[in-house]
Amino acid sequence: MRKYLYPILVLSFATAVAALFFFRQPEPIPTLKERHGDLALGGEWLNTKNAIGGLLAQLRAKPDDNKAKLLLAQAYMQEGRVTGDHPYYDMAAMQLLDGVLRQEPENFEALCCKASLSLTQHHFSEGLAVAEQAVAINPNNAFVYGLLCDANVELGRYAEAVKMADKMNQVRPDLRSYSRVSYLREIYGDYPGAIEAMDMATKAGYAGLEQTEWARTTLGHLYESTGDLLQAEKQYRQALLERPYYAYALAGLGRVEKARKNYPAAIDYFRKARATVKDYAFADELTDLYRLNHEPDKAAQMAQEAIAMLASDAKNADDNEQMGHYADRELAYAYLKTNELNKALEHAKLEYDRRPDNIDVNETLAWVHYKRGEYRDAETYITKALRTKSQNPTLLCRAGLIATKNGRAAEGQALIRKALATNPYLSMDLADEGKKLLAVN
Repeated sequence: MRKYLYPILVLSFATAVAALFFFRQPEPIPTLKERHGDLALGGEWLNTKNAIGGLLAQLRAKPDDNKAKLLLAQAYMQEGRVTGDHPYYDMAAMQLLDGVLRQEPENFEALCCKASLSLTQHHFSEGLAVAEQAVAINPNNAFVYGLLCDANVELGRYAEAVKMADKMNQVRPDLRSYSRVSYLREIYGDYPGAIEAMDMATKAGYAGLEQTEWARTTLGHLYESTGDLLQAEKQYRQALLERPYYAYALAGLGRVEKARKNYPAAIDYFRKARATVKDYAFADELTDLYRLNHEPDKAAQMAQEAIAMLASDAKNADDNEQMGHYADRELAYAYLKTNELNKALEHAKLEYDRRPDNIDVNETLAWVHYKRGEYRDAETYITKALRTKSQNPTLLCRAGLIATKNGRAAEGQALIRKALATNPYLSMDLADEGKKLLAVN
């Protein structure tokens, strides 16, 4: 009897493998979620539904259609930008991309999309590694150099980022390449040059598309940062004319009204933006506005909502090496607003450990130490934050306050004056603290 056992076991195993092959269920295809409110209005949503519906039908008929998977992943990435629902759409897109890359490990477009998703989720080192894989396959594509630029910026490797932006512009000068130039000029303290490049980016795009109106609102924010509220407002209103209900243009108008101390109008703009797109930043801005408008209970509620959104993202990132938005820098600022200084320091250090060369991360850690009264520590990090000679007025004012607390009053006052001259509408609490120090000295 025993001599028949081995052939029977082999036959059983072969049968089981065949059953798995013939009867395995294909991986579920992520579906499109309904939009609601203002985002559901207009022809764009109908076109999006029709296009994605067609791709879903293709995949139901042919689950291994990698071209359809790739197009659906790209559509979901864009839907995440439009709706702000990155937790759902980024995960859906990554699932589709991983399916493509399992079969085609050197699929250039899939690698670029995966790198882009990693950057969106603040997995910057991972995004850089995947983008480097992609550029080795195709060194003649502009988009991949944009990804390399973004990754190097976020990791604080600014000289390398400039090289990547230059290559991107050599291959294809367009909205995406001009916008990278603008951001790098801003980092290196050239606001006029940054405005010029972002204006070129806006003009290179098609009016009304999300990417174009993002560039236009970014241009508005550059005008805001230099105290030109009229030009900023003009850009935001034009963005809303081209793309009605665009949340980031509404938020821009909210900041303009905040600068004018018209707090009820500012609150109304941010509430509209928040009703349209899921973005913790809107709750964060409302925290400040409710405080300025003498509504402390609403301010406290918004602060907790901002923390809850960010903490959920951070937990997802801890649970998933590939996905989940690292949000520790944002959490550090959020905890400062609730005066939870130990938690603020904990999250600022977590972000610093990930990317110690980034100037924004160093500014965050410096400001947390300043708020804790640890002025020597604050100076260590603010010095690193200033190394690109950025002229960001918030950064300059914070540097001035830190210098003053460390006994360098003349240097501190000069920095505070420069910040207020660049943007007279600087964040009220920061500007007030700076003005108090100037008055005392």
